Amino acid sequence: MPKSASPDAAQPLHNHVALITGSTRGIGLAISRALAAEGCNLVLTGRNEKALHKAGRELASAKIKILAHPCDLRDPQQIDHLFRTIRKRFSRLDLLINNAGIAHPNFTVDKLPAQVWKEVIDTNLTGMFLITQAALSTMPRGATIVNNLSIVANRAFAGSAAYVASKHGALGLTNTLREELRPKGIRVIALMPGATDTEIWNTFWPQAPRKKMISPATIAQAVVNAILLPANATVEILEILPTAGLL
Repeated sequence: MPKSASPDAAQPLHNHVALITGSTRGIGLAISRALAAEGCNLVLTGRNEKALHKAGRELASAKIKILAHPCDLRDPQQIDHLFRTIRKRFSRLDLLINNAGIAHPNFTVDKLPAQVWKEVIDTNLTGMFLITQAALSTMPRGATIVNNLSIVANRAFAGSAAYVASKHGALGLTNTLREELRPKGIRVIALMPGATDTEIWNTFWPQAPRKKMISPATIAQAVVNAILLPANATVEILEILPTAGLL
């Protein structure tokens, strides 16, 4: 009788550990679901503690371990606390999914409030830097970092200066990080999805045509496929657009 496949053979991510920021909704929640289906242990983070624990209950399974821990990525002390907790629960991080991000209502530069600019930059760019910096000491050779940037990372749209600037900066951070981590065998993927049906559109385009958009589950499937490539191969830029042509 042939031997049955081991869990590791059937699920290459079995017993791996992934940290997903902004994991309570949208693309972050979809990626969390997809990784859980692959047998990956999860560290879920977000600012909304109630939504975070709801996501943790949804994804709970006897086959994987889940740590749901609130964290505001703008606060270095909260990040330190998060990683102290991670180290107590897990010995390493195999995957870091930098998904947390916010948008802002349309303002031309002359009318953009300085506080709005700061909140967006602090979350989308500085927060990504801080969480990545904290994670690197826990990531072994063969680990993968996925930074969710959106296609705005290399485009510009009037009325979105803070969001566009944050994503352009995050792309620069991602590209630099990739070069620094090549010798360590850690892959860095710039995820650049086009229009995806998430709540973020309510901030700057409530009337956006949702039916033409990609689903978060589609983005999540593409991310998992990229992660599952052999260790000697990588996707550096993962750009996914709706076939309808909507950005």
